[in-house]
Amino acid sequence: MNATASATLVLAVMVAVYIAAKLFKVSTELSLFAAALAGALAGGAGIPARHIAEGAFTYFDIILIFVTATLFMNLLKDSGGVAFVVRSVIRRFHRRKSVLFALFAVLLLIPGALTGAGSVTVLVMGGMVATVLGYMDLPRPRIAAIIFVIAGLSAAAPPVSLWAMLTAAGVNMPYVGFFLPLLIPCVLLAMATIFWLGRKAKPVNLDLALRELPEPPAGMNWLRIVLPFLAFLVLVAAGRVWPFSFPILGLPLIFAAAAGLTVALSPIRLPVLEIARRTVAQLLPLIGTLTCAGILVQIMTLTGVRGLIAVTVVTLPVIVVYFTLFVTLPVSEAVLMWGAAPVLGVPLVLLFNTLNLNPIVALAGMSVIWPLGDAIPPTAIIGRLTADTIGMKESYGKFLKECLVPALLIAAVGTLMVVFSKKLAFLTVF
Repeated sequence: MNATASATLVLAVMVAVYIAAKLFKVSTELSLFAAALAGALAGGAGIPARHIAEGAFTYFDIILIFVTATLFMNLLKDSGGVAFVVRSVIRRFHRRKSVLFALFAVLLLIPGALTGAGSVTVLVMGGMVATVLGYMDLPRPRIAAIIFVIAGLSAAAPPVSLWAMLTAAGVNMPYVGFFLPLLIPCVLLAMATIFWLGRKAKPVNLDLALRELPEPPAGMNWLRIVLPFLAFLVLVAAGRVWPFSFPILGLPLIFAAAAGLTVALSPIRLPVLEIARRTVAQLLPLIGTLTCAGILVQIMTLTGVRGLIAVTVVTLPVIVVYFTLFVTLPVSEAVLMWGAAPVLGVPLVLLFNTLNLNPIVALAGMSVIWPLGDAIPPTAIIGRLTADTIGMKESYGKFLKECLVPALLIAAVGTLMVVFSKKLAFLTVF
């Protein structure tokens, strides 16, 4: 049996085992692990303990970023900072719908942008923003669509974009130059989403909204909220401004420093250990997915499946690749979740590089499209989480229908970024 036939057989075994595991309602993490083990056995590698261990630590640095960043956001929420910001915003702008929408879009973008996980946006900001939007007479499916779409964009936004980071790591490309190519489309698309879906909203009922929103503790003010973010930005900027004289701290340590400053500035005593335990429990599905995705990619490399996928993608007609991105990327995310980035993203970036496209801008465009798959079964993790968080009682289909127009716009923008990535290369200077 030649190498291509062997790799095809291993891939077929992996797909069959993954589908079988999902049919038996096994979690996505264990399904990925089962597919990896089955692929190793089918490829004649037995149970390769060394490769399993190496694969499990492939994304360890990214996991550290998630844990420290989410801890920072949870500490800020428990200190009353999030509630203070939301209440202050609606008090000041409850009569100006356009300003309120713009500020809500920014507030929804921040948690996911700092942590790389749309679930953090939903859990930290989703409930409070949904409360306010509910008092603007918007139906629950539309509110869920607003929060889900912007949560997905927040996960793709800088400084932590998981899909871009995983793919860049897979092609040995430094995670540099992604800030503007990710920031600009994510902000503009978030604004377009909330203004489109909220176009029929009425002015917020201030008294009812304030009555339902949590009350921040006495002593909370803007200075206590802004200083940790300012410290984060200063430490990140210092490494770029003085690269040869300022020590390389890394994002996990910078997030940990911001979290420590949040604890020090909190007007109430925070149960740090309890919040840390809750943060780890909250992130366990994400950590498990990244760990098992790393194992799967390692086994795919070992058995030649990754090379088969790369060759197949590279030999497809370019026009076919362009016009199927809006389908292949969300579907791969729905099946493999974040594992779709190293499995499918790596060969696509290599293809675009051979076509003389800008790989950074092209990868940024793909990263904008990928989160749409988080609303599609079988996983639909962020979509289901959003529906549960805001208490949506209507059918899931109504929620998907509300997401359709923003999803089409996001897919179009992401695809155009890939096609015209060379002309947009000037965005990578920062």
